Amino acid sequence: MESAEKLQELKQKLKEINAGYAKISQLTTEEKAKFGQEQNRKKQEILFQIEQLEKAELDKEVEPIDVTAFSGVNEPLPELYSAEMGSRHPLMTELDRVIEIYQMMGFDAMESRQLDDEFHMFDSLNFAKEHPARDGYDTFRTEEGLIPPAHTSTMQHRVLKKYKSKLDEGKAIAVVVPGRVFRNEDVDATHEHTFYQCEGVYVSETCTMGDMLGILREFFEKYYEQKLNIRTQPGYFPFTEPSLEFMIEKPKSLGGKKGDFLEMLGCGMIHPNVLKMAGIDPTKYHGFAWGGGIDRLVMLRYGLNDVRNFESGNLNFLREF
Repeated sequence: MESAEKLQELKQKLKEINAGYAKISQLTTEEKAKFGQEQNRKKQEILFQIEQLEKAELDKEVEPIDVTAFSGVNEPLPELYSAEMGSRHPLMTELDRVIEIYQMMGFDAMESRQLDDEFHMFDSLNFAKEHPARDGYDTFRTEEGLIPPAHTSTMQHRVLKKYKSKLDEGKAIAVVVPGRVFRNEDVDATHEHTFYQCEGVYVSETCTMGDMLGILREFFEKYYEQKLNIRTQPGYFPFTEPSLEFMIEKPKSLGGKKGDFLEMLGCGMIHPNVLKMAGIDPTKYHGFAWGGGIDRLVMLRYGLNDVRNFESGNLNFLREF
């Protein structure tokens, strides 16, 4: 029997079973239970057979597509692949804005890495070999022992080494480091395993924590285009001492109320051991550093409520930008 005829026959049987349920009102309580169970069993069997037949027919109709293949040998790529049809990802647009604000304040920009080593991830940042803080980052690792960075702070040592000649010239080290970071997170609306951060590093003979707070406040006010109240509370990072968590008062435009503060990033004065590791004399020079997520900045600016949209490839979401 042809599949189409078999499918029609099964659908007819399904109609008969559905019509048979009308008899249940004429049965006793014991008969109702037995009758209902038998009808449901028959119905589920027929529904399963119908599903399998429809799936088989669909598989016959659809020709497999190799999505990795080009349209043909020596043929130009179809218009579908034209770069003109694409657009910039909102995170990249906002990341440019972040860098631009810091550059207006005199900072250089240095790109981060997407694969690093134990030394730059931990050793150069004052993490002791057996320090429990190493476990707190819950990082990914490759079979070769390399580490997709869990924070852009992996670049601090490189920044200090590369720019320390500025100190000899009487200038300050002022660098921001944007980059992608990776963590072994349970993904939900506010947590992602892959996201972007921006690190800031500043070193000079005279800089203070007050300078750091002024720079951060200036950045957030420029980014959100309004005056903001700020607050700090004690934090802990092995590579800064003292360490702070930096907060801003949630803007009214985002539904914030007076006294409603949001933690935006971690910051603090660079630990003397980190400066020593880079060959900088901590008795002569002082520094501060900070690091915070870009994704959260953008979410707050546009009132977004699910960080997973940035990595999902959801075209409806991306077209909003």
